[in-house]
Amino acid sequence: MGKKFLLEHVNVPGIETLPVYQSKGGYASVEKAIKTMTPEQLIEEVKFSDLRGRGGAGFPTGLKWSFMDKKSEKPRYLVVNADESEPGTFKDRYLMEKLPHILIEGMIVSCFALGSKTGYIYIRGEYMYIVRILEKAIDEAYKAGFLGKNILGTDFSCDIYVHPGAGAYICGEETALLESLEGKRGNPRLKPPFPAIAGLYACPTVVNNVESIAAIPTIVNITADKYNDVGIGKSAGTKLISASGHINKPGIYEIELGLPVEEFIYSDEYCGGIWKGRKLKAVVAGGSSVPILPANLILKTAKGESRLMTYESLADGGFVSGTMLGSGGFIVMDETACIVRNLWTFARFYHHESCGQCSPCREGTGWMEKVLHRIEHGHGHMEDIDLLVSVAKKIEGNTICPLGDAAAWPVASAIRHFREEFEYHVKYPEKVKDPKHFEKEPFVSESLLMNA
Repeated sequence: MGKKFLLEHVNVPGIETLPVYQSKGGYASVEKAIKTMTPEQLIEEVKFSDLRGRGGAGFPTGLKWSFMDKKSEKPRYLVVNADESEPGTFKDRYLMEKLPHILIEGMIVSCFALGSKTGYIYIRGEYMYIVRILEKAIDEAYKAGFLGKNILGTDFSCDIYVHPGAGAYICGEETALLESLEGKRGNPRLKPPFPAIAGLYACPTVVNNVESIAAIPTIVNITADKYNDVGIGKSAGTKLISASGHINKPGIYEIELGLPVEEFIYSDEYCGGIWKGRKLKAVVAGGSSVPILPANLILKTAKGESRLMTYESLADGGFVSGTMLGSGGFIVMDETACIVRNLWTFARFYHHESCGQCSPCREGTGWMEKVLHRIEHGHGHMEDIDLLVSVAKKIEGNTICPLGDAAAWPVASAIRHFREEFEYHVKYPEKVKDPKHFEKEPFVSESLLMNA
C-alpha cells in the first residue's frame, strides 16, 4: 500500500465534521504555521517540498507563491479553483465532499504564507450540494476560532467565502475565473499582467487548485523533507487520480507519484485490470485535453522503459509519443472503443465550451466537431482526416488561453496514433453507422495493441 497523505482518514465515520477531523490531527498545521513559522519560511517550505499544481499545469506551487507582489499596498487574495470541469476528472469533488476541512485548513495556512486575509473557493455551479458541505465546515471553523479575527489568539485574521459559478468550463482558466468572481463574463484575460501582480480586483492574487491547497497541511506537519521523499525527482508527494472507462474498479485513487502505469491499470489495489477480460487499446491519462496514447505507448516510453505516473515520464517523447499527467483524469479504453466517436464527443464539448473570444478557437472547434461528426456518421472523405490535422494546427498556440490547445491536442494525437481507424470509417461508412459496430467487430491495429 502506498502513502496516503490526503485520503488516509477518508473512510472514518463523521470525518467531514470538525470534532472528528480534529481527532485525526486536523488543524494542527494552522497552529504550527502561525505560531512557529514566518510567512517567508512557509513559502520556502512549500518550495522545497516540490509540490506541483494538481489542477493540470503542474507548475511548482511554492514558486508560484513567491511571485506575489510584495511591494503592493493593496489587499492580497487566495482563490481556490474548484471549477472542476475537465471531462474524466472528478477528484476535487470527492475531496471536498468527504474532507471539506482539509481544504479549509490548507487555505488558512496558505493565506498566512501569502499575507492574505481573504480566501475564495470558486466552485462550479453543478456542485451546489458541495457548496452546502463547505459552508457548514466553514461555519464550524469560525466557531472554533480557526477563521475570523485574531486566529488562535494571534494577530492573524482570515475569512473564507464560497462562490458558485454557472458551470462554464472556460472559468477553470484562472483569469476567466477571476473575471467571473468579479461578476463579469468569464472571458480569459490577456497576460501580462499576471494574477500575482494584478489578479482579483486588480490586486495581487494566487489561484491554486483544490488538491494543491489540500496538500499544504501535510507539508507543514511532516516537513517538506519527508513530503518530497515520496515520489520521484520533481514529481514529489502523492496525486489523486480519477480512474474511469473500461476498468474493473473505477474510482478515486491516491497514488505515490512514480507508480508504474501498468501497475496502476492492472493491480488489484488500483484499477483491477480491463473489464470483461478484454485488451487495452488506449488511455487518456490526464483528462480530455491531453494527447491520447495507444496501449504500447502508455505502458512503455519510446525508449522502451516502463512508463511511470509522473509528470516527466508521461511527457517523455513530447507530443509525438508522450502525453501529460494533467489533472489526473485517467480514462481507459478497451479494444471495443471507437476512437473517432470518443474524439467527436470531446470535440462537441470543446466547441460548446469555447467562450468565443478568439477566432481560431471559436471557429476551429466548430469545424472539428462538424468534420468528426461527418466521419463518425459515415459521410467522411479521406481528405477530411488531413483537414482535421490542419485545423488543429491553426488553433494550437493562437489563442489567449489554453482551451484552444486543449481542443487541438486530442485531435492531433488521435489521428497520429489511430489514423487507420479514421480511414476505416471512411472506407466502410455503412458499418460505422452502427454505434455498436466496434463491440461486435473490434478494430485494433495489431501494431498498437499490447497484452500486459
